[in-house]
Amino acid sequence: MLSKPSLTSKTAPSASELLDFAKRVAADTALVRDLPLDPEGRTWVRLAGPAGAEAWLIGWPPGAETGWHDHGGSYGVFVTAAGELTEQSLAVPLPAEGWSSLELADGLDRSRVLPEGEGRAFGRHHVHQVENRSPGTHAVSVHAYYPPLPLIRRYSRKGSTFRLELVERPEEW
Repeated sequence: MLSKPSLTSKTAPSASELLDFAKRVAADTALVRDLPLDPEGRTWVRLAGPAGAEAWLIGWPPGAETGWHDHGGSYGVFVTAAGELTEQSLAVPLPAEGWSSLELADGLDRSRVLPEGEGRAFGRHHVHQVENRSPGTHAVSVHAYYPPLPLIRRYSRKGSTFRLELVERPEEW
C-alpha cells in the first residue's frame, strides 16, 4: 500500500489544509506514477491523511465516472494529479435525511473541468459526480475527507428528478 506521512495536529484539518495536502500529494510524481492502473475500472490506494483525515489516490481509466453521490456529512477536497477530470455538481446542498426523491429546480447544475494540478474543496452537503471524459488517457486524483467517510449515499438522476438509490458503508468499499 502506498502512503504518505500524516501531519500531526490535535484539531480537525481545515478544508484549506486538506487542499494543501492533496496538492502536495498530487505533485509527488513517483507516487502518482506507481499507482496501478486498470484499463477497465478505477483503482485506488488509501493514503495517510492529515490529522486523521481519510485520503485516497485514485486512478481513472478513460470513460470512468463515479455516478452522483455525497460524502455522508464529511467535507473534503480533490485534486487532479494527472490527466483531466470533469465534475458535475449542484449549486445547493440537498437535505441529508428524510427524502427518497426530489425534483430539482432549473439552474442548479454546475460543471467544472479540473486539469492536472487543479483541485477544489467542498462542504459537508456537497453532491456531485466526477468523470474522466478522455477517450484515451488515464487520469489520477487525490481525495481527502474529514471526518473519515461514515457512508456514501448514491443517487440516480433522470431529468430534474434526483433519487436516493443506495447507502454504502466503509466496510463495503
